[in-house]
Order: sequence, then C-alpha cells, then structure tokens
Amino acid sequence: MNISKIVSLLENNDIIELGTLAYAKRREIHANNNIVTFVIDRNINYTNVCTCKCSFCAFHRDKDAKDAHVLDYETIKAKIDELVAAGGTQLLLQGGLNPDLSLEYYTNLLKTIRKDFPDLAIHAFSPSEVDFIAKNNNLSPKELLQEFINNGLSSIPGGGAEILHDEIRTKLSPNKISSEKWLSIMQTAHELGLKTTATMVFGFGEKYEHIAEHLLKIKNLQAKTGGFTAFIPWTAVPGEATAHDYLKVLAVSRLVLDNIPNIQVSWVTQGLNVAQVALNFGANDFGGTMLEENVVRAAGCVNNTTASEIVRHIEQAGFRAAQRDTYYRII
Repeated sequence: MNISKIVSLLENNDIIELGTLAYAKRREIHANNNIVTFVIDRNINYTNVCTCKCSFCAFHRDKDAKDAHVLDYETIKAKIDELVAAGGTQLLLQGGLNPDLSLEYYTNLLKTIRKDFPDLAIHAFSPSEVDFIAKNNNLSPKELLQEFINNGLSSIPGGGAEILHDEIRTKLSPNKISSEKWLSIMQTAHELGLKTTATMVFGFGEKYEHIAEHLLKIKNLQAKTGGFTAFIPWTAVPGEATAHDYLKVLAVSRLVLDNIPNIQVSWVTQGLNVAQVALNFGANDFGGTMLEENVVRAAGCVNNTTASEIVRHIEQAGFRAAQRDTYYRII
C-alpha cells in the first residue's frame, strides 16, 4: 500500500464502508475474533518538569513553578501498591524532559520497583525521554536502553510520535526529536529485544498525506523488526478532529497496519461510548484502566473508567472481554 492509496481511503467519508472493511481485516488477523482485551494499569508521571514545551501540552512546568514536581520513591510505591491491590499488571512510567534528574534516579527507580514488585511489567520511557536522558548522560540510546533493561525495564510506550512528519513536528514541537530519531530509537529497542507500542496523535491541522506517511513509516519499521505489539491512534486535546474523524483514522489504521496485531481504542480522549463503537471499526483492544492519567487531563479532557466498566462496554458491543498483560497474552 502506498501513500496515494492511503490518502484515498482517508478521503472516503463513508465511514460505515471503512468500518466494515476494517472489521473484516480484524477478523482475518485474530482467530479469536470475538475477544476484546484490556489491561489493568496505571500511568505515573514521575516529573512534570520539561524543557521540550510542546505547543499542545498543558502538563509541562518550569522547574521553579510552584506545582513542579519530581516524585520520590515512597510516593511512587504508594501508587504502585494501589495498582497491585486493584489487580494491576502494568505500570506506565512517563515524565517530562527534566535536565536535573541523574541517570541514577532512573536506574535506582527501575531497580527498586523491580525488587519490590517482581511480577509487574514496567512499560516506561518514550523515545523522546530515551533520547534526552541518553544525551544528558553522554550515552547512546542503545547504551541507555541496555542499562534500563539490566535494571528491570520491560517494554517501551509509543508516546511522542504525534505525526511522524517533520514539517508538522517542527510546528508543534520544535524541541522534540525528529521522526527519524523516534523510529531509530524504536528500532534499537526492538533489536535489544524490547517490545513497544506505536502511537499517532492527529487533529493538529495536518493533511491526509501526513497521516498516510506516518502509517507507512510504522508499517515499514514493523516489517523490519516485528517489535510493535499495538498501534494506538488518538486525537489531539484540544484539537480539530471529531468522532467521525477518529473512527475513520482508526479504521484506516487497521487496514494499513496489517502486520501489527493489535489496534487499541482511546477511551481517554474519545470517551467510553465512542471507544465502544470503535470495536466495530477494527479495534480489538480497549487499552488500560489508567488508574491515573494526568497529561490529557491537564488539557481539559477528563474521562475515567474501571475494569468492570470496560468489561460492560465490551460486552454491550457484543464481544467477550479478556484481561491481558503488557504483551497481549490473556491472563
């Protein structure tokens, strides 16, 4: 599939047709096609101090701001205790690009979490964080990732991709890594044996060609490495995309990314009802319970849920809910 073919799909405003095609593709890929998975997880933002200052981010703070924070381990452990008590299996750790944090902060954090919670998957540090921490410590991304793996890192989230087209990235996030660097760090992670997710944030006023290029870059890297477990598209908050746009892009993502097994809904940005509809547009995973979410919330989008509510929405859509782990294995 080439860019012009993807653009023609995105130009099709008959989302019922697109949804039907995407749902058929989902059934081709998944033998147990009546199952929709979800994970019990928590997102802990260890710091909100960030020098990147993306134009769309309301979460970042300067280090001297009154509400700037760097979480100590006692605070983080209390949050993880709540996650484990709720049956959680995945911890998502993400933070701002904070130049004052030493390498030891990160390695000690990983090491201590792994010691205290040996069975918990630590899904942490987006490519932007990896690049920043590596540069801050005179390491290559490969050297840093190996150090993180040695101290307990399980996998990497796909954050910071936004749109993998540098014209868009320069407008939105002039201080963030290039699309080539994002892809390079993901490839390195895969080569080191880490599984990762991939994401796309749209609704910034980009063109269909930009979305198409993003999807093809993800598809081509997956063809090389096979390291992506899932793709998660979501809409910018605030942004220009509607629910109609979201369902269209989700369906096209399923059609294009036929070498990535899982497509995840974004109930955090779309709400539970649209996420439920998305299960008929090619998605097969409902994402995580997200016992804590701060970045999208800071932008004014507040959606909450529980494991039982996720199960109910999956079953109401005619599917069978199944709890999974980070690697999409059913528990």
